[in-house]
Amino acid sequence: MDKKLTKSKKSRWYWALSICALALLIYFAASATSSGNSFSVNGERLSIASARDAMFEDYLALRVYVEPYKTVYLDAIEGGRVEQIFVEEGELVKAGQPLLELSNTALQLDIISREAQVSEQLNDLRNTKLAIEQNRLSLKRDLVDIDYEIKRLKRRLDRRQKVADYIGQEEIDSISDELDYMKKRRELTLESQEAEELMRMAQIEQLEANVKQQEKNLVIARSNLDNLNVTAPRDGRLSDFNAEIGESKDRGERLGQIDDISRYKLSGSVSEFYLRKLAVGQRADLIIEGQNYELELSKIYPEVRNNEFEIDLLFVDQAPEYIRRGQSLKPRLSLSQREPALIVDNGSFFQESGGAWVFVLSKDGSHAYRRDVRFGRRTPDHLEILEGLEAGEKIIVSSYNNYRNIDRILIED
Repeated sequence: MDKKLTKSKKSRWYWALSICALALLIYFAASATSSGNSFSVNGERLSIASARDAMFEDYLALRVYVEPYKTVYLDAIEGGRVEQIFVEEGELVKAGQPLLELSNTALQLDIISREAQVSEQLNDLRNTKLAIEQNRLSLKRDLVDIDYEIKRLKRRLDRRQKVADYIGQEEIDSISDELDYMKKRRELTLESQEAEELMRMAQIEQLEANVKQQEKNLVIARSNLDNLNVTAPRDGRLSDFNAEIGESKDRGERLGQIDDISRYKLSGSVSEFYLRKLAVGQRADLIIEGQNYELELSKIYPEVRNNEFEIDLLFVDQAPEYIRRGQSLKPRLSLSQREPALIVDNGSFFQESGGAWVFVLSKDGSHAYRRDVRFGRRTPDHLEILEGLEAGEKIIVSSYNNYRNIDRILIED
């Protein structure tokens, strides 16, 4: 009869416990190696840069957009229905060139009504002048009759006075009274004529002023009718032109814009941190397809929005012919003059160390140790070294995210 072998079971437990102990030993050994003052890293994962003497230029990397230097907006002076479109968006247009035609029935009816008002005012003016002329002739005729009567009464009175001894005084007095009456009547007729003339003249002036005003209104109304034919106010490139046949456009609605293609400006946003560092006249460089173009800071907008402010740049010389409105460009704006300095390439290490320390490589490149440094000016490409490094020394410029508590990095091949 066979016996149970208990020894083999104990042996399996023994080996299992041994393996666990060995694993724990390896884990703690690895932890001790990585969490202490040293850390091993494959050299291919590191970016290395050398401190060197060079010309340092403090600059600001910008992202700007091409915009026309001048833009004229097209607004519908009068609303209406789109009847014809003569051009397409993006075309080059000349001043006075027809762009589109609108129709407005209400405006046409208004012009007809105004023309009728002008005709009515002209008829009233003619009738008033005719009435004045007729009244003047009537008064003139009355004066002629009165003068005739005065002349006749004078002759009759003279004849009666010569034979006064043979006729009664009563007849002479009667003729004399009638003569005085006609003289007074003549004076009243003249006064009436003058008053009537003044009143009629004032009426004519008022009517003529009304006619002139109505004619001016008619001219404005006709010009509004002419505004239904939209033309280009200047030479340039037509953009943002949006119109379809049969579409209704309201008065004042934006129809498009004409961009001056003879000159461009570059507009962009800058962090408010640089507000005191920028001034009109500062120069910038722009490289397009291998060719360098010089720019000048032409305008700084003081209003800050979302921690940024706007600037405009102009080409010092002729702008490239192939740039277009809305195109994105990346010029470099100079913040200082070029001057000798000890510099090193910029890298992601700066974010982790804050520029207070770096890892400096040993001469043989087998390891890197931590050293305190002090940097000065900073650009997207370079850092100015003030203390802690000498020309020729190399530092790690890649990320320090895993090395914040490390004093030395062992570099493996």
